[in-house]
Amino acid sequence: MSQRRRLPNSLRWRAVGWMEMGLSQADAARRLNVSRSVVQRLWDQYQSEDSVSRRPVPGRPRATTPAEDRFLALSARRRRTTTVPQLVADHFQASGRRISATTVRNRLHNAGLYARRPVVCVPLNGRQRRNRLCWAREHVSWTQQQWASVLFTDESRFTMESDSGRLLIWREQRTRYHQSNTVERHSYRGGGILVWAGISLGGHTDLHVFHGGTVTGLRYRDEILDPYVRPYAAAIGNDFILMDDNARSHRARIVEEYLEDHGLERMEWPARSQT
Repeated sequence: MSQRRRLPNSLRWRAVGWMEMGLSQADAARRLNVSRSVVQRLWDQYQSEDSVSRRPVPGRPRATTPAEDRFLALSARRRRTTTVPQLVADHFQASGRRISATTVRNRLHNAGLYARRPVVCVPLNGRQRRNRLCWAREHVSWTQQQWASVLFTDESRFTMESDSGRLLIWREQRTRYHQSNTVERHSYRGGGILVWAGISLGGHTDLHVFHGGTVTGLRYRDEILDPYVRPYAAAIGNDFILMDDNARSHRARIVEEYLEDHGLERMEWPARSQT
């Protein structure tokens, strides 16, 4: 029994060619393994339209026009933190027609925009940017041996509260660090613990946990410099350089006096250089 199936255009034209050469519709149907009615419709279409290609079948109309697609993408790029429900509302206000959230996501994906977490950075003014650039140029030619004498130190706070607030932005792929995709934030929020550690090319210090209270210059001297930094400096030698940030506790007079008394050199940082 013949099986009804869709024929590619190549077989459709082949059937027409057979019939033009005198082959009957029944024989053409047997060769193609289709019913005779299929071949008859092909021949009728060829006679009336001079074509046997499949007629376009109308599908579901698009919910948005190309202009509306550009409107959605432009709105997401101008306001990176806008949400899909907000874009749905903006589209309704502009066009008077409602579209689904899935449609909005699909249009943004077609424009190369995907929901991602923004990069967080410390806000810098023009003077701070220039100072950081100047510092980088002064040290760009340092050798590995020079950097091997530097102990890099920093504190990190681990908080119980998320630092992102589950904020998402719309951005293109491979644009994570673009300025428009970056959120500036001064500090973490919520409770947590503060830890300190130092690393160099040849090793690292132990991890120190600050147990409660504010880290003052006195605590920094007694809990960090004396038990960790001074022994590490003795192991490296006379070329030792301490690199810490510009926190108030690090720049306190009691800390400056301790470093001077023990001959510990510190690398000067521009403001907001270590984050």
